[in-house]
Amino acid sequence: MIRHMLRINDIPRSELGQMLLRAKELKDNDIRNEVLKNKTVILIFEKASTRTRVSFEVAVRHLGGSTVFMTPAESQLGRSEPLEDTAKVLSRYGDALVVRTFGQQKVRTLSENATVPVINALTDRYHPCQVLSDMLTIYERTPELDKVQVAWIGDGNNMAHSWINAAIYFPIYLTMSFPKGYEPDSEIIARALSMGAKINMSYDPVEAIEGAHYVNTDVFASMGQEEEQKKRMEAFMPYQVNSELMQHADPDCKVMHCLPAHRGEEVTAEVLDGPQSIIFDQAENRLHMQKAILEWAVNGLDVDLEAVSKVLAPAPTMASVHSVE
Repeated sequence: MIRHMLRINDIPRSELGQMLLRAKELKDNDIRNEVLKNKTVILIFEKASTRTRVSFEVAVRHLGGSTVFMTPAESQLGRSEPLEDTAKVLSRYGDALVVRTFGQQKVRTLSENATVPVINALTDRYHPCQVLSDMLTIYERTPELDKVQVAWIGDGNNMAHSWINAAIYFPIYLTMSFPKGYEPDSEIIARALSMGAKINMSYDPVEAIEGAHYVNTDVFASMGQEEEQKKRMEAFMPYQVNSELMQHADPDCKVMHCLPAHRGEEVTAEVLDGPQSIIFDQAENRLHMQKAILEWAVNGLDVDLEAVSKVLAPAPTMASVHSVE
Protein backbone atom coordinates (compact mmCIF):
# COMPACT_ATOMS: atom_id res chain seq x y z
CA MET A 1 0.00 0.00 0.00
CA ILE A 2 1.30 3.46 -0.92
CA ARG A 3 1.03 5.90 2.00
CA HIS A 4 0.24 9.40 0.70
CA MET A 5 -0.23 12.39 3.00
CA LEU A 6 -2.16 15.12 1.23
CA ARG A 7 -4.18 16.08 4.32
CA ILE A 8 -4.03 15.09 7.97
CA ASN A 9 -7.18 13.08 7.23
CA ASP A 10 -5.22 10.75 4.94
CA ILE A 11 -3.35 9.19 7.86
CA PRO A 12 -5.17 6.38 9.69
CA ARG A 13 -6.13 7.51 13.18
CA SER A 14 -3.90 5.15 15.16
CA GLU A 15 -0.93 5.79 12.86
CA LEU A 16 -1.39 9.54 13.28
CA GLY A 17 -1.15 9.15 17.04
CA GLN A 18 1.94 6.99 16.65
CA MET A 19 3.46 9.60 14.33
CA LEU A 20 3.19 12.21 17.09
CA LEU A 21 4.81 9.89 19.62
CA ARG A 22 7.53 8.91 17.17
CA ALA A 23 8.35 12.53 16.36
CA LYS A 24 8.85 13.26 20.07
CA GLU A 25 11.03 10.14 20.40
CA LEU A 26 13.13 11.17 17.41
CA LYS A 27 13.63 14.61 18.94
CA ASP A 28 14.24 13.58 22.54
CA ASN A 29 16.88 11.01 21.55
CA ASP A 30 18.34 12.85 18.53
CA ILE A 31 17.79 9.69 16.50
CA ARG A 32 19.56 9.26 13.16
CA ASN A 33 18.97 6.01 11.30
CA GLU A 34 19.05 4.42 7.86
CA VAL A 35 15.34 4.11 7.09
CA LEU A 36 16.04 5.95 3.82
CA LYS A 37 19.41 4.34 3.08
CA ASN A 38 19.93 4.14 -0.70
CA LYS A 39 16.64 6.00 -1.20
CA THR A 40 16.02 9.36 -2.84
CA VAL A 41 13.30 11.86 -1.95
CA ILE A 42 12.38 14.31 -4.71
CA LEU A 43 11.38 17.78 -3.49
CA ILE A 44 9.07 19.57 -5.96
CA PHE A 45 8.69 23.21 -4.92
CA GLU A 46 6.56 25.61 -6.94
CA LYS A 47 6.48 27.95 -3.92
CA ALA A 48 9.70 29.25 -2.39
CA SER A 49 10.49 28.20 1.18
CA THR A 50 13.11 28.36 3.91
CA ARG A 51 11.88 26.13 6.75
CA THR A 52 10.04 23.57 4.63
CA ARG A 53 12.90 22.97 2.23
CA VAL A 54 15.72 22.90 4.77
CA SER A 55 13.82 20.81 7.33
CA PHE A 56 12.89 18.20 4.74
CA GLU A 57 16.39 18.07 3.26
CA VAL A 58 17.95 17.65 6.70
CA ALA A 59 15.29 15.13 7.73
CA VAL A 60 16.07 12.95 4.70
CA ARG A 61 19.78 13.05 5.51
CA HIS A 62 19.14 12.17 9.17
CA LEU A 63 17.35 9.07 7.86
CA GLY A 64 20.23 8.11 5.58
CA GLY A 65 18.75 9.23 2.27
CA SER A 66 19.45 11.80 -0.42
CA THR A 67 17.34 14.49 -2.08
CA VAL A 68 16.77 16.04 -5.49
CA PHE A 69 15.32 19.57 -5.48
CA MET A 70 13.14 20.73 -8.38
CA THR A 71 11.47 24.04 -9.24
CA PRO A 72 9.46 25.05 -12.34
CA ALA A 73 12.43 27.11 -13.54
CA GLU A 74 14.60 24.05 -14.06
CA SER A 75 12.05 21.44 -15.15
CA GLN A 76 8.89 20.86 -17.18
CA LEU A 77 6.71 21.47 -14.12
CA GLY A 78 3.88 23.84 -14.95
CA ARG A 79 4.75 23.93 -18.64
CA SER A 80 4.05 21.42 -21.39
CA GLU A 81 4.29 18.09 -19.53
CA PRO A 82 1.10 16.77 -17.90
CA LEU A 83 1.33 16.16 -14.16
CA GLU A 84 0.24 12.59 -14.77
CA ASP A 85 3.40 11.96 -16.82
CA THR A 86 5.58 13.77 -14.29
CA ALA A 87 4.28 11.55 -11.48
CA LYS A 88 4.88 8.36 -13.42
CA VAL A 89 8.39 9.34 -14.48
CA LEU A 90 9.56 10.64 -11.10
CA SER A 91 8.22 7.48 -9.44
CA ARG A 92 10.78 5.54 -11.48
CA TYR A 93 13.63 7.72 -10.15
CA GLY A 94 12.74 8.46 -6.55
CA ASP A 95 11.24 6.79 -3.49
CA ALA A 96 8.95 9.62 -2.37
CA LEU A 97 7.75 13.01 -3.63
CA VAL A 98 7.49 16.03 -1.33
CA VAL A 99 5.42 18.71 -3.04
CA ARG A 100 4.95 22.39 -2.18
CA THR A 101 2.57 23.99 -4.64
CA PHE A 102 -0.57 26.10 -5.09
CA GLY A 103 -3.64 24.00 -5.93
CA GLN A 104 -4.61 20.94 -3.88
CA GLN A 105 -5.62 19.24 -7.11
CA LYS A 106 -1.97 19.16 -8.18
CA VAL A 107 -0.91 16.98 -5.26
CA ARG A 108 -4.06 14.92 -5.76
CA THR A 109 -3.19 14.30 -9.42
CA LEU A 110 0.41 13.44 -8.56
CA SER A 111 -0.73 10.95 -5.90
CA GLU A 112 -3.22 9.32 -8.24
CA ASN A 113 -0.47 8.65 -10.77
CA ALA A 114 2.61 8.09 -8.62
CA THR A 115 3.77 4.68 -7.47
CA VAL A 116 5.66 6.18 -4.50
CA PRO A 117 4.38 8.22 -1.53
CA VAL A 118 3.38 11.84 -2.15
CA ILE A 119 3.63 14.24 0.80
CA ASN A 120 1.91 17.62 0.78
CA ALA A 121 4.48 20.15 1.99
CA LEU A 122 1.95 22.96 1.45
CA THR A 123 -0.92 23.86 -0.85
CA ASP A 124 -3.34 26.76 -0.81
CA ARG A 125 -5.89 24.46 0.87
CA TYR A 126 -3.87 22.57 3.50
CA HIS A 127 -0.56 22.69 5.38
CA PRO A 128 -0.51 19.33 7.21
CA CYS A 129 3.24 19.16 7.92
CA GLN A 130 3.18 22.50 9.72
CA VAL A 131 0.16 21.74 11.87
CA LEU A 132 1.42 18.27 12.84
CA SER A 133 4.71 19.90 13.81
CA ASP A 134 2.74 22.41 15.86
CA MET A 135 0.93 19.54 17.59
CA LEU A 136 4.35 18.20 18.57
CA THR A 137 5.27 21.62 19.97
CA ILE A 138 2.11 21.60 22.07
CA TYR A 139 2.32 17.94 23.10
CA GLU A 140 5.87 18.17 24.44
CA ARG A 141 4.72 20.96 26.78
CA THR A 142 1.21 19.77 27.66
CA PRO A 143 0.82 16.05 26.96
CA GLU A 144 -2.73 16.04 28.33
CA LEU A 145 -4.16 17.33 25.08
CA ASP A 146 -7.76 17.11 26.26
CA LYS A 147 -7.00 20.01 28.61
CA VAL A 148 -5.53 22.24 25.90
CA GLN A 149 -7.26 25.16 24.20
CA VAL A 150 -5.68 26.35 20.95
CA ALA A 151 -6.81 29.68 19.52
CA TRP A 152 -6.46 30.45 15.82
CA ILE A 153 -6.66 34.20 15.13
CA GLY A 154 -6.71 35.49 11.56
CA ASP A 155 -7.26 34.08 8.11
CA GLY A 156 -9.39 31.01 7.40
CA ASN A 157 -6.59 29.72 5.19
CA ASN A 158 -4.66 26.47 4.64
CA MET A 159 -3.34 26.58 8.20
CA ALA A 160 -6.83 27.05 9.59
CA HIS A 161 -8.10 24.13 7.49
CA SER A 162 -5.35 21.85 8.79
CA TRP A 163 -6.01 22.92 12.39
CA ILE A 164 -9.66 22.04 11.88
CA ASN A 165 -8.64 18.62 10.58
CA ALA A 166 -6.25 18.12 13.49
CA ALA A 167 -9.09 18.80 15.93
CA ILE A 168 -10.88 15.72 14.59
CA TYR A 169 -8.09 13.43 15.76
CA PHE A 170 -6.50 15.16 18.75
CA PRO A 171 -8.70 16.08 21.76
CA ILE A 172 -7.81 19.77 21.78
CA TYR A 173 -10.43 22.52 22.06
CA LEU A 174 -9.96 24.74 19.00
CA THR A 175 -11.28 28.30 19.11
CA MET A 176 -11.10 30.39 15.94
CA SER A 177 -11.67 34.00 14.97
CA PHE A 178 -11.52 35.64 11.56
CA PRO A 179 -13.03 38.64 9.76
CA LYS A 180 -16.28 38.23 7.86
CA GLY A 181 -15.55 37.04 4.35
CA TYR A 182 -12.38 35.21 5.39
CA GLU A 183 -13.90 32.17 7.09
CA PRO A 184 -12.53 28.65 6.59
CA ASP A 185 -14.29 26.41 4.07
CA SER A 186 -17.73 25.54 5.44
CA GLU A 187 -17.57 21.92 4.28
CA ILE A 188 -14.27 21.34 6.08
CA ILE A 189 -15.80 22.78 9.25
CA ALA A 190 -18.98 20.71 8.88
CA ARG A 191 -17.03 17.52 8.39
CA ALA A 192 -14.91 18.15 11.48
CA LEU A 193 -17.90 18.95 13.67
CA SER A 194 -19.74 15.87 12.44
CA MET A 195 -16.75 13.77 13.50
CA GLY A 196 -16.68 15.14 17.03
CA ALA A 197 -14.12 17.95 16.79
CA LYS A 198 -14.43 20.52 19.58
CA ILE A 199 -14.40 23.82 17.68
CA ASN A 200 -15.86 27.22 18.44
CA MET A 201 -15.81 30.02 15.85
CA SER A 202 -16.35 33.73 16.38
CA TYR A 203 -15.83 37.02 14.61
CA ASP A 204 -14.61 38.39 17.95
CA PRO A 205 -10.91 37.65 18.60
CA VAL A 206 -11.33 38.36 22.32
CA GLU A 207 -13.91 35.60 22.57
CA ALA A 208 -11.67 33.17 20.69
CA ILE A 209 -8.56 33.83 22.76
CA GLU A 210 -10.33 33.84 26.14
CA GLY A 211 -8.53 31.31 28.35
CA ALA A 212 -6.41 29.91 25.49
CA HIS A 213 -3.20 28.03 26.30
CA TYR A 214 -1.76 28.51 22.82
CA VAL A 215 -2.51 31.23 20.30
CA ASN A 216 -1.59 30.79 16.67
CA THR A 217 -1.67 33.25 13.80
CA ASP A 218 -0.39 33.71 10.25
CA VAL A 219 0.34 36.49 7.79
CA PHE A 220 -2.57 38.59 6.55
CA ALA A 221 -1.71 37.93 2.89
CA SER A 222 -0.16 34.60 1.94
CA MET A 223 2.05 33.95 -1.08
CA GLY A 224 0.02 34.69 -4.21
CA GLN A 225 -2.29 37.16 -2.42
CA GLU A 226 -0.04 40.22 -2.58
CA GLU A 227 -2.51 42.17 -4.73
CA GLU A 228 -5.05 41.91 -1.89
CA GLN A 229 -2.62 43.31 0.70
CA LYS A 230 -4.32 46.68 1.26
CA LYS A 231 -7.81 45.20 1.48
CA ARG A 232 -6.63 42.47 3.81
CA MET A 233 -4.76 44.89 6.07
CA GLU A 234 -7.99 46.81 6.65
CA ALA A 235 -9.95 43.64 7.40
CA PHE A 236 -7.37 41.92 9.58
CA MET A 237 -5.80 44.66 11.73
CA PRO A 238 -8.50 44.23 14.43
CA TYR A 239 -7.25 40.62 14.64
CA GLN A 240 -3.64 41.51 15.38
CA VAL A 241 -2.14 39.43 18.19
CA ASN A 242 -0.83 42.10 20.55
CA SER A 243 -0.31 42.55 24.27
CA GLU A 244 -3.84 43.86 24.75
CA LEU A 245 -5.40 40.79 23.12
CA MET A 246 -3.04 38.46 24.98
CA GLN A 247 -4.39 39.74 28.31
CA HIS A 248 -7.52 37.69 27.64
CA ALA A 249 -5.60 34.42 27.19
CA ASP A 250 -4.42 32.10 29.95
CA PRO A 251 -1.58 33.78 31.89
CA ASP A 252 0.84 31.07 30.70
CA CYS A 253 -0.39 31.18 27.09
CA LYS A 254 2.26 30.53 24.45
CA VAL A 255 2.43 32.34 21.11
CA MET A 256 2.92 30.41 17.88
CA HIS A 257 3.48 31.44 14.27
CA CYS A 258 4.40 29.27 11.28
CA LEU A 259 6.78 31.99 9.96
CA PRO A 260 7.79 34.07 8.17
CA ALA A 261 6.09 36.73 10.28
CA HIS A 262 5.33 40.35 9.50
CA ARG A 263 5.93 42.10 12.81
CA GLY A 264 3.55 44.98 13.24
CA GLU A 265 0.87 43.34 11.10
CA GLU A 266 -0.61 40.03 12.28
CA VAL A 267 1.47 40.13 15.47
CA THR A 268 3.48 42.77 17.27
CA ALA A 269 7.23 42.45 17.80
CA GLU A 270 6.62 42.79 21.54
CA VAL A 271 4.55 39.60 21.55
CA LEU A 272 6.43 37.60 18.91
CA ASP A 273 9.83 38.27 20.48
CA GLY A 274 8.60 38.17 24.06
CA PRO A 275 8.81 35.47 26.74
CA GLN A 276 5.53 33.82 25.70
CA SER A 277 6.76 33.14 22.17
CA ILE A 278 7.78 29.59 21.21
CA ILE A 279 8.17 30.22 17.49
CA PHE A 280 11.70 28.87 17.20
CA ASP A 281 10.92 25.65 19.06
CA GLN A 282 7.96 25.42 16.70
CA ALA A 283 10.21 25.92 13.66
CA GLU A 284 12.70 23.31 14.90
CA ASN A 285 9.93 20.76 15.27
CA ARG A 286 9.35 20.79 11.52
CA LEU A 287 12.51 18.67 11.31
CA HIS A 288 11.48 16.09 13.88
CA MET A 289 7.89 15.71 12.70
CA GLN A 290 8.93 15.42 9.07
CA LYS A 291 11.37 12.66 10.00
CA ALA A 292 8.39 10.81 11.50
CA ILE A 293 6.26 11.53 8.42
CA LEU A 294 8.98 10.21 6.11
CA GLU A 295 9.45 7.06 8.21
CA TRP A 296 5.70 6.47 8.09
CA ALA A 297 5.40 7.12 4.36
CA VAL A 298 8.29 4.93 3.29
CA ASN A 299 8.43 2.25 5.96
CA GLY A 300 5.28 2.45 8.09
CA LEU A 301 5.17 2.72 11.88
CA ASP A 302 4.49 0.03 14.47
CA VAL A 303 1.47 1.22 16.44
CA ASP A 304 1.31 0.96 20.24
CA LEU A 305 -2.46 1.14 20.67
CA GLU A 306 -2.32 1.76 24.41
CA ALA A 307 0.10 4.65 24.02
CA VAL A 308 -1.72 6.30 21.11
CA SER A 309 -5.06 6.10 22.92
CA LYS A 310 -3.68 8.67 25.37
CA VAL A 311 -3.08 11.30 22.68
CA LEU A 312 -6.07 10.76 20.38
CA ALA A 313 -9.66 11.91 20.59
CA PRO A 314 -12.33 9.17 20.64
CA ALA A 315 -13.04 7.76 17.20
CA PRO A 316 -16.26 9.03 15.58
CA THR A 317 -19.08 6.71 14.67
CA MET A 318 -18.98 5.57 11.04
CA ALA A 319 -22.29 7.31 10.38
CA SER A 320 -20.67 10.69 10.96
CA VAL A 321 -17.75 10.19 8.56
CA HIS A 322 -17.87 11.88 5.17
CA SER A 323 -15.13 13.02 2.81
CA VAL A 324 -14.23 16.57 1.85
CA GLU A 325 -11.33 17.30 -0.47
